[in-house]
Amino acid sequence: MRVNVTVNGEPMRADDVWEGESLLYVLRERLGLPGAKNACEQGECGSCTVYLDDVPVCSCLVAAGQAEGRTVRTVEGLAAPDELHPVQRAFLHAGAVQCGFCTPGLVVAVHDLLERIPHPSEPDIREALAGNLCRCTGYENIVAAVKLAAAS
Repeated sequence: MRVNVTVNGEPMRADDVWEGESLLYVLRERLGLPGAKNACEQGECGSCTVYLDDVPVCSCLVAAGQAEGRTVRTVEGLAAPDELHPVQRAFLHAGAVQCGFCTPGLVVAVHDLLERIPHPSEPDIREALAGNLCRCTGYENIVAAVKLAAAS
């Protein structure tokens, strides 16, 4: 099957897609966008979070065919060319990146949070992060990064 999708503002096509392939697999392996990470393949960790028609989804749970004709925005599509998005910059400044495996999903989740609630409370932040698992940081630096991004 062929999947036509707009990714980060550019029309893209993946050919010979197997019916059971996930959007995550197509993004990473067929379209060369490795930002979304493949960790649990069960929608539990959030490392593969992308926007599908402006709604955050776990791309490991979306069949590639469901993306046909739709718009996907990955962590690579948040930043302007040669400039980090303020959320990405805040993660770096707050030391919220360690191994980096969960970071793309967290950045997308935080981006979504700040689009909905520009100045979130700490409970808002922790609720928004609840779908993203991180084994390295203990979340304190991540929460600090969200506060820093909200202040910028």
